[in-house]
Amino acid sequence: MKILVLGAGVVGTCSAWYLQAAGHEVTVVDRQLAAGMETSFANGGQISVSHAEPWANPHVLPRLLKWLGRRDAPLLWHWRADPQQWLWGLRFLRECLPGRVQANVAAILALALDSRRRLQTLREELALDYDQLQRGILHVYTDRSELAAAMSAARLMARHGLEREMLDAAACVVIEPALAGAADILVGGDYTASDESGDAHRFTQALAERARQAGVTFLYGVEVERIASAGGQVAAVVVNGEGGPRLLAADAYVLALGSYSPLLLRPLGIGLPVYPAKGYSATLTLADDSHAPSVSITDDERKLVFSRLGNRLRVAGTAEFNGYDLSADPVRCQALIDRTRQIFPKLAVEGEPAFWCGLRPATPSNVPLIGRSRLSNLWLNTGHGTLGWTMACGSGAALADLVGGRRPAPEFPFLRG
Repeated sequence: MKILVLGAGVVGTCSAWYLQAAGHEVTVVDRQLAAGMETSFANGGQISVSHAEPWANPHVLPRLLKWLGRRDAPLLWHWRADPQQWLWGLRFLRECLPGRVQANVAAILALALDSRRRLQTLREELALDYDQLQRGILHVYTDRSELAAAMSAARLMARHGLEREMLDAAACVVIEPALAGAADILVGGDYTASDESGDAHRFTQALAERARQAGVTFLYGVEVERIASAGGQVAAVVVNGEGGPRLLAADAYVLALGSYSPLLLRPLGIGLPVYPAKGYSATLTLADDSHAPSVSITDDERKLVFSRLGNRLRVAGTAEFNGYDLSADPVRCQALIDRTRQIFPKLAVEGEPAFWCGLRPATPSNVPLIGRSRLSNLWLNTGHGTLGWTMACGSGAALADLVGGRRPAPEFPFLRG
């Protein structure tokens, strides 16, 4: 079939790769001038299957009350006159029920484990280089109640095939010596040796180039303006780029535009439970005597991750719900640096940090939307939240299976239209 993929982020690019591998003629459209230039550009850099516990869980409710009114809160909710925001928030609260959390963790883990395996296969087969490190992910805790919640989450994940090894503070420092300066505030941690880290932007661009060499067409600098439908299916997509507006038609379409996906479907009467969750990052250039970590670190209390990317340290995380606003709050930016200094007091850097923010496409459950929409030839691959890169390869492969009429391997609630 002739397939048009809307979006060249990590999820759209992976979708294109697996669709062309299945024998389809694939074209990718993106408004940026290269692949991976928006939410995939400067994210946390983790392949973090161990982060499968969704934001929506019973432990988050008292934290939300504690964080109210704080501009530097790990999760910041700006109240807006936006019915979509309020509806998303109500659904989020429903997903905090224990039974729903268990089902969501099982679904996320099944897809994430499959996705990590596929990423490793792609890396080997295509000789991809993206500052990758296979040194695991270490979750650290400075609050005993957070550590207790992590133990509960680890037991749940163990039942679904992921082992998170619980550690005391001393063992955390053994795994990552750069934590020695913060040993007095650590209360423990957990370690997942099978997780990885790397630069999602470099990965996306490398895979896009391999896809181009394999025959995928990439149309950059082309804005998707509207989906035209007729007779219960997509008739064409209206795009605008150099040369003005035009129609692009295909046999099937894949919507992988992240947080912007609902905006295209709303005029067609199709609602998606996806809302933008703005994440922040700071990229620090390391000095020769940096005392920087080489194991990727997750700070669950502050919802931050620290990933070594060559001679850079990426500090990223938090979530700000403020519609499609992409402005960077200096208070939240400074909070990244303050926590970095607290966890790594001996860190030596060069120059000023490069701050960035991007809109993660969050569903209330953190379970992405993958499968056929209500329009028979429109397929969805969106809503991956904080785990876009973690689940990208598995999502792309699963989508290619679904388009080809095959049942994907992971036990996951794929959409049926």
